[in-house]
Amino acid sequence: MPQVQTPAQYLGGERNSVVKARESLKGRVCLATPDAYTIGMSNHGLQVLYDAVNRRADWACERVFAPWPDMERLLREHDVPLYSLETFTPLFEFDIVGFTLQYDLGYSNVLTILDLGRIPLHVTARRLDDPLIIAGGPCAENPEPMADFIDAFVIGDGEETLPAVADAWLEIRASAGSRSEALQALAARFPWLYVPSCYALEEHDGRLIPTARDDTIPQAVRPAVVADLDGIPLPPAPIVPLIRTVQD
Repeated sequence: MPQVQTPAQYLGGERNSVVKARESLKGRVCLATPDAYTIGMSNHGLQVLYDAVNRRADWACERVFAPWPDMERLLREHDVPLYSLETFTPLFEFDIVGFTLQYDLGYSNVLTILDLGRIPLHVTARRLDDPLIIAGGPCAENPEPMADFIDAFVIGDGEETLPAVADAWLEIRASAGSRSEALQALAARFPWLYVPSCYALEEHDGRLIPTARDDTIPQAVRPAVVADLDGIPLPPAPIVPLIRTVQD
């Protein structure tokens, strides 16, 4: 760590971060921010989703951020996979890795995180036991630029949808014969989930229009909306960053 700037951003152990015993869990989610720790930890939405999953005893939610170039270089030189801050678990060992897409300038960092985490970059290269790669946030409303790399996009609010996708993925994966079969079953279950591999793109008047490949898949994806925001609990004990963030 003396070889990198601001090493505290890679150490974890912040006040109010949650560490759970792996043997007591049904599944694990890693929330990935394709930007630096100092920016990602300023995102209140991250804290809300982190709390929403960790409120459940059978699931754990952990975090990862894009490393700065000096840390990326060391990870590659020493053949160390990118890890979560809570338990230092390599990303490829999670059930789900969920990206927040706040702006398109972060797209290349999505690929860096996947590559450093030893997860195949392309959807078509992943096996059934690889993590499900999902994405949400403002840029998920225009998913096609990242469609080759993201298994499923959550369109709309994530407070209720993330736990629902997590449970469904474990259930579907356990009985699916292939990853493509599992993704199709996932797409058929939720009207707010866009799974690019389940749609064909057709051009109409200069626009690309997704068309469902199967009758079980929603033709139109409808955004998830939390009807009662007051019913969504706020984190009672947000994580306190170890270093100064851009908005604290």
